[in-house]
Amino acid sequence: MSQTISVINGDGIGPEIMEASLRVLEALDCGLDYEFVEAGLPALDKHGDLLPEPTLESIRRNCVALKGPLTTPIGMGFRSINVTLREMFDLYANVRPVVSMPGTRARYEDVDIITVRENTEGAYLAADAKVSADGNTAESKMVITKKGSERVTRYAFELARRTGRKKVTLVHKANILKTVSGMFLDVARGVAAEYPDIQCEEMIVDATCMKLVMDPQQFDVIVTTNLFGDIISDLCAGLVGGLGLAPGANIGEAAAIFEAVHGSAPDIAGRKLANPCALLLASAQMLAHLEMNDRAQSLKSAIRETILAADRTTPDLGGSGHTDSFADAIIERVQKG
Repeated sequence: MSQTISVINGDGIGPEIMEASLRVLEALDCGLDYEFVEAGLPALDKHGDLLPEPTLESIRRNCVALKGPLTTPIGMGFRSINVTLREMFDLYANVRPVVSMPGTRARYEDVDIITVRENTEGAYLAADAKVSADGNTAESKMVITKKGSERVTRYAFELARRTGRKKVTLVHKANILKTVSGMFLDVARGVAAEYPDIQCEEMIVDATCMKLVMDPQQFDVIVTTNLFGDIISDLCAGLVGGLGLAPGANIGEAAAIFEAVHGSAPDIAGRKLANPCALLLASAQMLAHLEMNDRAQSLKSAIRETILAADRTTPDLGGSGHTDSFADAIIERVQKG
């Protein structure tokens, strides 16, 4: 039986990398059907809303979405589309893997890290955000809950166990943020005690960033709160060559949205210079979520082999190819099996 997924092209380079990614998925013969819906600037132009109801209904119905980069207009009155989607569908776990690939311009080899970031609370909730009447002071609350901390930590340990990983690092700032970060750490310790087969370590966030730069190979799975996870996951992307190689999954109980985590790059939109790998790697995460593990592995292997061979890759990887030629090279390897 085929699986229907909601597809959000996004804006900027989004339509280009989505078209390339869907061609690769078709070559994998995944049995997927696509329901195309709109969000971001195209939706605002057409529907007067960044997230129109037909898009939300499609995600509710299909439970799985593949999303290109979206631009949230700068200025008051426009809330982050990604944050809104995470809250609306309770996508509590943001899963960001990074893996070294020979042939990239990365400074390190043998990096293989998954950051699991709490996705629905913390600083990004911006609870009670306000600016003083004189405009001189801005404030918002950081909210951490036992439920949020427990479920994201449990997801990280279950992921580690399921994928054969050996260690989970709890990243916090409980030495200074004793209540909010302290709650996360206390709850995470309790969850960790239920997984004696997985090594657990605790690390303060600033020390984590330093050690990631000095010796990233010591990390396996990292779990942390929203703001820290956002920063750390981008740092990890830099270890393997940048956001062009960084996918992301947003996982909830009832829905999951898979995305390229980089921006919409309007400066190169329409020029076919965009690297589709982040969205393709997110597609591999989606296939694994749909229990198509063989196809997910085949896709990742084809991407890796294409980059290693420098075969029609995009300029950010040192090649002279373009979005479509890069996808063509990956498709050829997928079809060879």
